[in-house]
Amino acid sequence: MNKKQVAEILDEMGTLFELKGENPFKCRAFHNAARIIEALTTDLGELVETGEIRNVKGIGEHLSQIIHGLVTDGKSQEYDTLKASLPVGLLEMVRIQGLGPKRIKVLYEKLKLKSIAELKLACEQHRLANLEGFGEKTELNILKGIEQLAKTSGKHLYPKAKESAEHIRQSISKLKEVKRCDVAGSLRRKKEVIGDIDIVVSSQVRFRNKIFDAFVSHPDVQEILARGETKSTVLLKAGIQCDVRIVEDREYPFALNYFTGSKEHNVEMRSRARKYGLSLNEYSFTLLEEGGKKTSRAIPTCRDEADIYRVLDLAYIPPELREQMGEIDAALGGKLPTLIEERDLRGTFHCHTTYSDGANSLQEMAAAARERGWEYLGIADHSKIAAYAGGLSDLQVKQQHKEIDKLNSGFKGFRLFKGTEVDILPDGSLDYSDKILSSFDYVVASIHSKFKMTESEATKRIVRALMNRYVTILGHPTGRLLLAREGYPINMIDVITAASDYGKAIEINSHPSRLDLDWRLVKFAREKNVPIFINPDAHNTDGLGDVAYGIGIARKGWLEPKDVVNTWGVKKIDKFFSNLRLRS
Repeated sequence: MNKKQVAEILDEMGTLFELKGENPFKCRAFHNAARIIEALTTDLGELVETGEIRNVKGIGEHLSQIIHGLVTDGKSQEYDTLKASLPVGLLEMVRIQGLGPKRIKVLYEKLKLKSIAELKLACEQHRLANLEGFGEKTELNILKGIEQLAKTSGKHLYPKAKESAEHIRQSISKLKEVKRCDVAGSLRRKKEVIGDIDIVVSSQVRFRNKIFDAFVSHPDVQEILARGETKSTVLLKAGIQCDVRIVEDREYPFALNYFTGSKEHNVEMRSRARKYGLSLNEYSFTLLEEGGKKTSRAIPTCRDEADIYRVLDLAYIPPELREQMGEIDAALGGKLPTLIEERDLRGTFHCHTTYSDGANSLQEMAAAARERGWEYLGIADHSKIAAYAGGLSDLQVKQQHKEIDKLNSGFKGFRLFKGTEVDILPDGSLDYSDKILSSFDYVVASIHSKFKMTESEATKRIVRALMNRYVTILGHPTGRLLLAREGYPINMIDVITAASDYGKAIEINSHPSRLDLDWRLVKFAREKNVPIFINPDAHNTDGLGDVAYGIGIARKGWLEPKDVVNTWGVKKIDKFFSNLRLRS
């Protein structure tokens, strides 16, 4: 197992121990160990092989033995025994928003509830109403949480689906019988939430059985759902359905285009084809009949997707833009954007360190950024009101700035920017005084509390924060957590308009659970000339890589490199920061 998988199991063990009512220190030790493993900058396999894992702070002898088993054998007897000691449904209940392990333990012990279905029935029958610490309001909130969970059933975050799809795609691509192989569907369009995985393969008919044999026997496959002549479907161990379609190579560009979608884009493409006397489907162009007779002109052949668009006198439309958001007209008029790519980024902002709730030090975060070839990194630890996240006091801010100055004096061609993620308080004021705020190079302003406001109240709260001269960037603007929590009830059109009016920037928070600003709103922000930052909200060195997911959202929002601040050089960014304060 890799360190991510090990960390996930250690964290799950901590939760299972909580469900069993184990000593809080023991539970916390497992949760902390998960964070430590995830934040390692040294190869975990090497640490285990040399035995140095035992010397990592926070990893004792007991934990090192579990980690050794997971890394070397891919399993742990203690984990298997622990998981088997509790009903499977209890761990599923943890996914219900607002229902933690302690409360689930009470429900299990007092009411013998072992699954979400049983919990739902108990709430509907008001069996929790007289239970100490619960009540009718709690029942309603739990039912809302179950309803939200049901809405997201069968949905998966983009990174999870991408990782699973890549395992299958790479395995199939290695077969000598395969000519071409690509992931299609919403995953190729980089949607933030994915349903099923679609993979398109080109090969000769006589090789289809061999390719399907390799597909359905892949180690990641849990169950074969269907197997046909051209398509097979499986359920992966990750819980995602995966379809593989095999076509002949001449059909491949059409199949890839069709199964990439979106449905709305496909309808537009077929409609345009008819204007050229052509019928377009997932296999080819065919000629439409004219006056009851087929024309004698040649049927267009296409080697790739670009040829399909070329036949229809359109510029090639990147998959991310195929959402019926004006891409056909833009392709016809030569107005498609030159979309941003990950290599365009020269650094990023909104990153956390051990000064607040990050797992790595300033020095480690800077080193990881430099390894990526970046020219700068912005540090934005939490403000003081965020005690739960180790928010910095005024004194700690000064100490951090002193350390950043010292590190910067030793860098060549690299710079750490001094920033903060300051809380927007319920009335729209900020958690730090203007004097403290003025000491930062930039300020990310975010909401972390009191989510239940009216739309008008929440919108005014954010707009007032944007009016502060020291605010640079609005952080995770809607506060949504994908598949877990809806965003605040705010009018984002008004917020984006206010950001435009005051010259403020908005981030695309690239954390896979957020991907916030939504790509539909990114396009509107671009039209309003709002500067965009692509920020990972990184809490460890690996988290810096989450900018890749933000790039996908930026591309879906039609952003070019010039639209994104962290494609700019240090001098231009410095000027942007200083001009913003003078303007306010």
